[in-house]
Amino acid sequence: MSFGVVALRLLVAALLGGIVGIERENKKRAAGLRTHVLVSLGSSLVMVLSEYLFHQYHGLTNIDPARLGAQVISGIGFLGAGTIIKQGVSVKGLTTAASLWAVACIGLAAGSGFYLAAIIASAIVFITLRTLSKFENVLIYREETFTEICVRIENRPGKLGEVASFIGRMGANINNVDIDDDEEDFMTVRFAVKLPKGQTQNDLIFQLRTLSGVTVIE
Repeated sequence: MSFGVVALRLLVAALLGGIVGIERENKKRAAGLRTHVLVSLGSSLVMVLSEYLFHQYHGLTNIDPARLGAQVISGIGFLGAGTIIKQGVSVKGLTTAASLWAVACIGLAAGSGFYLAAIIASAIVFITLRTLSKFENVLIYREETFTEICVRIENRPGKLGEVASFIGRMGANINNVDIDDDEEDFMTVRFAVKLPKGQTQNDLIFQLRTLSGVTVIE
């Protein structure tokens, strides 16, 4: 490959990755413009290197030019996992992790010279990130509501189980329980719950306040 071909492939990959990265940067995500550019550029370089090695050692050894690219696709998962954060009942960063994986694939396509697929893919990814989020709540019907409730409970045997059972009897499912502060007389507990259709957070708070030894904080 000539210098011009190598430079073109790397620049196209960086540009397409940057287009996706701009959208993530505007959303203030952990992986923004620079991260997406570097992922796409690195993936493209790996593909260019694979093609170079294939031609350099063709006939001397059995080299599969797709092998390095396959490692990129599997290895990018470690970087994507670093953007995923669990906050109470919600998990954030999955979309950014998916965009990083997609950008890596776009970089591989650009690095192999398959510009048409790379450009179309980057356009679809950008449109997906930019527009579909606005229609998710309209297109997807959600019967259940997720919420967090923080309560202060008397620190005595069985009291935490009593509160949890009470929440269950109201039809809510407890997804997670975190004890924020465990004192001698009281404990502060944060419940991540999934409310059934028709029930609101205020309904649950109102019922919890009827229990003795329980104070709703938020």
